[in-house]
Amino acid sequence: MASTTKTPYDVVIRPIISEKSMDDAQERKYTFKVSKDANKTQVKQAIEEIFDVEVEKVNIMNCVGKQKRMGRNTGMTSSYKKAIVKLTEDSKEIEFFQGL
Repeated sequence: MASTTKTPYDVVIRPIISEKSMDDAQERKYTFKVSKDANKTQVKQAIEEIFDVEVEKVNIMNCVGKQKRMGRNTGMTSSYKKAIVKLTEDSKEIEFFQGL
């Protein structure tokens, strides 16, 4: 198989906006949904290239889908991978999270 190079936009899918992620944004920690096969190095490079910031640390976790019911029908929510990115002190902030 031919290897395809991933762009930063293939690695970082979207930001995760929740109460907890907004509280973490005050401490320069930002949460993103990332590709399932992405590793910490790829996430760091993608965030630095997309937002032009300096990343200090990346934490990654696999979020397993939950079983949901609607009447007698059961199904699963999709599993995904989540990355929490901490920026360095002298780095600028990500403006996307500031307007919310």
